[in-house]
Amino acid sequence: MNLGLDNKVALITGGSDGIGRATAELLAAEGARVVIAARREGPLNDVAASIRAAGGQVLPVVADVTKPDDVSRLVQEAVTHFGRLDIVVNNAGTSSAAAFETVSDEVWQQDLDLKLFAAIRVSRAALPHLRKQGGGRIVNLTTIGGKQPAARSVPTSVTRAAGIALTKALSKEYAADNILVNTVTVGVFKSGQQERSAARAGVSPQEHYAKLGLNVPLGRVGEAREAASVIAFLVSDAASYVTGASINVDGGTSGVV
Repeated sequence: MNLGLDNKVALITGGSDGIGRATAELLAAEGARVVIAARREGPLNDVAASIRAAGGQVLPVVADVTKPDDVSRLVQEAVTHFGRLDIVVNNAGTSSAAAFETVSDEVWQQDLDLKLFAAIRVSRAALPHLRKQGGGRIVNLTTIGGKQPAARSVPTSVTRAAGIALTKALSKEYAADNILVNTVTVGVFKSGQQERSAARAGVSPQEHYAKLGLNVPLGRVGEAREAASVIAFLVSDAASYVTGASINVDGGTSGVV
């Protein structure tokens, strides 16, 4: 299937690892020109080199999306370099979950800045450019915990719930501009973050993933490319009548649709 992404420009935050990296590589393979943002220059450049080696066009931008000035610079560099902006994937984020009484105001604020306000600021900066193209796509990465919070799941579950609400609100507000806004609510996926967790626990990544997979109906954790494929669908011509939707990509883990 031709996804209709040739020469579209896609901006992906958290693009140096996991789902962000897989999404950038897939969109580039489908003909999009991709802008990837992350805080660490080395991993970001590694992804850019991989995309270029496969024949794709990419602009790596070192940026901290919790900083408003970095967000403004990121969007401007994307538009200056490629001349337009069509797609935004708000993917930056980490897992942060603990017992409610142990979570300080500082940790709450850090989580809100990274997972909610970053999406707000990137989307706000991008919207004039999407509108200029006659429409566009925004995909917010959230989690199934935002729909069905568990005990000891804050601040992530609350921040992700806000991201889901943001998605629905923006989808209503910008439908008239043909700007489609959706969210992919993910479960557990293979990533560098998970492998660092395994190292701290003194087990191999394989052992770590096998244990996590016991709680997934499909019996395994997800591969980053599996989430990237759903994102690619949502930003493609094939999803031209899909907005305000939340799609669970979690191997069947969530108890709610």
